[in-house]
Amino acid sequence: MPDPNENALRAATIAVLVENEPGILARVVGLFSGRGYNIESLTVASVDAERRLSRITIVTTGTEMVIEQIKAQLDRLVPVHKVSDLTLEGPHLVRELALIKVIGTGDDRVEALRLADAFRARVVDATTESFVFEMTGNADKIDAFCALMQPIGLAEVSRTGAVAIARGGRTLAR
Repeated sequence: MPDPNENALRAATIAVLVENEPGILARVVGLFSGRGYNIESLTVASVDAERRLSRITIVTTGTEMVIEQIKAQLDRLVPVHKVSDLTLEGPHLVRELALIKVIGTGDDRVEALRLADAFRARVVDATTESFVFEMTGNADKIDAFCALMQPIGLAEVSRTGAVAIARGGRTLAR
């Protein structure tokens, strides 16, 4: 009898430790686009200058089989040191950074500041007609804040995408 969860979609947060060399990001993205897989979030940054290592965090959605294929294909790329599916390997933290511009006057400004305080967003720029808030948290928190700012005067949002790390003693480098 076939497994009813076989075709169920799941989100995966995948951390990849790679050599920091030209073209690696293009190869990772090409792996996804060439097979029709979607990238919901992608972040990359150098994490060890001495060893020339970068960390790529990818959030994607697919069936268990598709996610296993993605991990296997990432692991086969030559400059990849390690692939880790944080979603399956245990407790982990996921955060985004967002800059959120709200344009408004009068009571709208007061309401924007009140909501920002409730969400622990920080004012990083203010003019007589606008605020730019800086916020970190999970995607749902940022989405909720933006939804509340929409009727007040949400003008623009810039987000980093997800960054993730395992909790406890587990590391990607080990």
